[in-house]
Amino acid sequence: MFARRIAVVGSGYVGLTTGACLASLGHRVICADVDPDKVDRLSAGRVSILEPGLSELVAEGLAAGRLEFVLGASKAVLDAEVVFMCVPTPMGVGGAADLVAVESVISEVRDLLPAGCVVVNKSTVPVGTAERMHQLLNRPDIAVVSNPEFLREGSAVHDFLNPDRIVVGSSAQDAAERVAALYARLGAPTVLTDAPSAELVKYAANCFLAMKLSYVNAIAELSERLGANVADVTEGIGYDRRIGQAFLQPGPGWGGSCLPKDTHALIQAADAVDFDFMLLRATIDTNTRQRQRIVTKIREACGGSLDGVRLGLLGLTFKAGTDDLRDSPALAVAELLREEGAELTAYDPGVAHAVPGVTDTVRVVDDAYEVAKGAAGLVLLTEWPEFRTLDWARVASLLEGRVVVDTRNHLDPDVLRRAGLSWRGVGMQPVD
Repeated sequence: MFARRIAVVGSGYVGLTTGACLASLGHRVICADVDPDKVDRLSAGRVSILEPGLSELVAEGLAAGRLEFVLGASKAVLDAEVVFMCVPTPMGVGGAADLVAVESVISEVRDLLPAGCVVVNKSTVPVGTAERMHQLLNRPDIAVVSNPEFLREGSAVHDFLNPDRIVVGSSAQDAAERVAALYARLGAPTVLTDAPSAELVKYAANCFLAMKLSYVNAIAELSERLGANVADVTEGIGYDRRIGQAFLQPGPGWGGSCLPKDTHALIQAADAVDFDFMLLRATIDTNTRQRQRIVTKIREACGGSLDGVRLGLLGLTFKAGTDDLRDSPALAVAELLREEGAELTAYDPGVAHAVPGVTDTVRVVDDAYEVAKGAAGLVLLTEWPEFRTLDWARVASLLEGRVVVDTRNHLDPDVLRRAGLSWRGVGMQPVD
């Protein structure tokens, strides 16, 4: 495989991971961003994103001269053979993806792209975006390829370098093959298809995972009502190879930067062609209901009212291993608790201090034991491994109450029981 000259537009979570990993595969990569301070930090090897292995890859790429950061897309694309679009596509009005950033970059670089280069959509975009970009470029000599990413926050570097599959879609077969060849060293199964199919793959995959999570949360509620143990139920069905163990862990609902955005975007796409996607709507409704169900569980554990009740929260991010607070179910539950009058103190290993406009409903502290002081109970909302190894006898001595509501079934109920605490999980019977 020959090394390629690659431009990556956008140095956020997806762009930085893509650029650093492609550089580690031997390609020459230039990453562009519009924030001069960010470009300076990254050029010095300072990575602010909490992502295992990413700082090391950036440092290696810089030291080897295969990775560079510049200000502005126009500087990155001048000599590029392949241009990856990794700009944000947030949820817009009505749930559809907002393509303002994508279209802005296309307008900026259209006349600067070298003849014969390939523009690759790495951002999650609606079906039909590749064709729309081809029209905006108005360059018959440039092909547009869809190459969706399947990166999980907290394991993005691992996922990029150990992919389940590579999906590449384009109406230009030679361009699709050129993009697929960039990943040849990874030895992953490769799906070569048309652009609309590749674009739909990303939405279909994420929405299926969302449905799986909503399903297991519904099974957890049913387990409680029938006196069953959801951990045993999910173990029993997870051994079925047609189902698998992944995404069968109940919790306070799904969130983050992808699943909420992608489920709503696919609903929009379905509505546009008069398809009532009832299954996906039920998935979203179940997720919203799950957050309220968690609040009900906490309220009942605290005696029936949360007005004036002080609670300690363990975890704020949408999952462990990341500092991402976007659409975090933990924050959604915190907001509902605050609406019922609860006084909230929270600790999260990935959140060092309060974030204005995001964590306004809670007092953020930098120590897990601080949240227990004088609290009527603790609520675990994010499954950070370090919460398992807390000194629970010390926690019990600090608490005013004795209840721990474990919304992730993350803790060992027997450890808490021996510390004199009552454990309340999801889809499982209480342990006192």
